[in-house]
Amino acid sequence: MTRLILVLGDQLSDDLSALRAADPAADLVVMAEVMEEGTYVPHHPQKIALILAAMRKFARRLQERGFRVAYSQLDDPETGPSIGAELLRRAEETGAREVIATRPGDWRLIAALEALPLPVRFLPDDRFLCPAEEFARWAEGRKQLRMEWFYREMRRRTGLLMEGGEPAGGKWNFDAENRKPAAPDLLRPRPLRFEPDAEVRAVLDLVEARFPRHFGRLRPFHWPTDRAEALLALDHFLRESLPRFGDEQDAMLADDPFLSHALLSSSMNLGLLGPMEVCRRAETEWREGRAPLNAVEGFIRQILGWREYVRGIWALSGPDYMRSNGLGHSAALPPLYWGQPTQMACLSAAVAQTRDLAYAHHIQRLMVTGNFALLAGVDPAEVHEWYLSVYIDALEWVEAPNTIGMSQFADHGLLGSKPYVSSGAYIDRMSDYCRGCAYAVKDRTGPRACPFNLLYWHFLDRHRARFERNPRMVQMYRTWDRMEEPHRTRVLTEAEAFLGRLHAGEPV
Repeated sequence: MTRLILVLGDQLSDDLSALRAADPAADLVVMAEVMEEGTYVPHHPQKIALILAAMRKFARRLQERGFRVAYSQLDDPETGPSIGAELLRRAEETGAREVIATRPGDWRLIAALEALPLPVRFLPDDRFLCPAEEFARWAEGRKQLRMEWFYREMRRRTGLLMEGGEPAGGKWNFDAENRKPAAPDLLRPRPLRFEPDAEVRAVLDLVEARFPRHFGRLRPFHWPTDRAEALLALDHFLRESLPRFGDEQDAMLADDPFLSHALLSSSMNLGLLGPMEVCRRAETEWREGRAPLNAVEGFIRQILGWREYVRGIWALSGPDYMRSNGLGHSAALPPLYWGQPTQMACLSAAVAQTRDLAYAHHIQRLMVTGNFALLAGVDPAEVHEWYLSVYIDALEWVEAPNTIGMSQFADHGLLGSKPYVSSGAYIDRMSDYCRGCAYAVKDRTGPRACPFNLLYWHFLDRHRARFERNPRMVQMYRTWDRMEEPHRTRVLTEAEAFLGRLHAGEPV
């Protein structure tokens, strides 16, 4: 009897568990472009276009491998509004009585599939290097789930960058050699760009017609949309940019959005590249002397360590994680996140880059847009929905822990030991944003005082009871307490005035 084999838009891998369980001669692969998946948050047009184009190409790849594929396009009038509706339609057409699906990385979609009047058998998504069950066993009984200890365990388990049971180079990480400011460089390699073919152009036209009011520019569009292109992008990064990656991984330049970053996360998150193959390829570059250890270790840590860790946190925490609000923040997301002009050069650059490219690297997300939202007391659920909406690589399993946990410290410290907040000094040290800003990064008070300076101390003051005994924050409170009382009062008064303007929707 025919079974339906569900393949989602972020499950475009030849070795997907649901496909391995399928009988190509008897079963029917179901793939569907549906409005619900494009609108449950207002996804960036480039993100929608990438997923649809990659789905269409993968469906053709499956047909070439001998699978029967029922593919529903968004503009087909018979296509249902949701994944569930499409499964029911295909079941009625074929008489299928069971769905086989690789477990989605989205609690909303898991719940929708479980509610269907049609049995759905979930198989584990074993494309990850640490199964959810193993992560749960690692986490059991631990008071703190720190990524560093998980990362070391994963290094030992996989053998990546290990020599005789010890970490290569004698250290687990090389942060001391990384995280340097960067300077403009006309010779810095740029990521590989892919010109849209006829199939991609058709998708771009469709997205333009169906999602005209979503935040973000659709064109130009240069993302890899199939495995062949993703492999070319990987080759280009390893050859051209990996050697500089470590030095520049935390730097920010207003006129260089990419620096030496890989831009491979969207390909990995859709399944076009596997995490182990990417890590092994990077390790080979070091072992063969083409890239330094500090760069390769920093890159592998983002995949083997952080990517696997946040997926484990997502799976362990369940659907209530997205409603976490450990600091009780309730302010609305300011309009500047949707493009309202702002005099803050760093936020203006990060949001404009996000609008144009559907991309910002991890420090722009953490220490500019995330830092500001946390300092301003924005409801973490609204911050979560914004990040999920606007970035090309944002899927719930990876985005939610990064936002709710690391960026907004809303999960009661499950993921991080301290909130990632800073004054303007950090942004000034790691970027060139402050040089052209209307605000003065050195000013702590007054009409040109950098808002990050005001809000940083305001945040510490209002959350003193929560953080003053945190070992990693004691020195911050000592510094605050050494300031003269009139100065502290002025800082807090000016911060309140700024927040009043911000939350009233006024340009700042």
